[in-house]
Amino acid sequence: MTEFDPAAHRMVREQRWFEDFVLGERFVIPSRTQTSAVFAAFQTASGDTHPIHYDVEYCRARGMPDLLAHGFQTLVHTAPGAGLFPYIVEESLVGFLEQSSKFLKPVYAGDTIYPALEVTELVPGRSTGVVTLRSTVFNQRRELVLEGLQKFLIRRRPA
Repeated sequence: MTEFDPAAHRMVREQRWFEDFVLGERFVIPSRTQTSAVFAAFQTASGDTHPIHYDVEYCRARGMPDLLAHGFQTLVHTAPGAGLFPYIVEESLVGFLEQSSKFLKPVYAGDTIYPALEVTELVPGRSTGVVTLRSTVFNQRRELVLEGLQKFLIRRRPA
């Protein structure tokens, strides 16, 4: 029997550095159906108590089919930690620099969303580089409901 090594207990064994990324590379994040539990968890975490996010009858009276997800509720599903990205940069990640988003279409209770991140820009520096990821969220109708970007400062491979 081998001795346990906590440092070897990783989701992804091989670490990546700035030089290892390529334009167009995609990081898929698991799909999520927007259940009433997701709405309740977001309301609890955000403190947002507007009835458009928790009162079905309020929404229906305004022509919506169900609860309307807050834009940030949709955005939160693009968190890189929901996929493999942060696991492959555990040794090289310096920091999360920037995030922006456009909310393009409504997301309602019962919708299933499909988030992903795609490398769109690589800006090298001396010892680090900036990796820009385009964030997208599609719904089950293949409609783009959110688009944005996230920038990360990643170390270059050690000498």
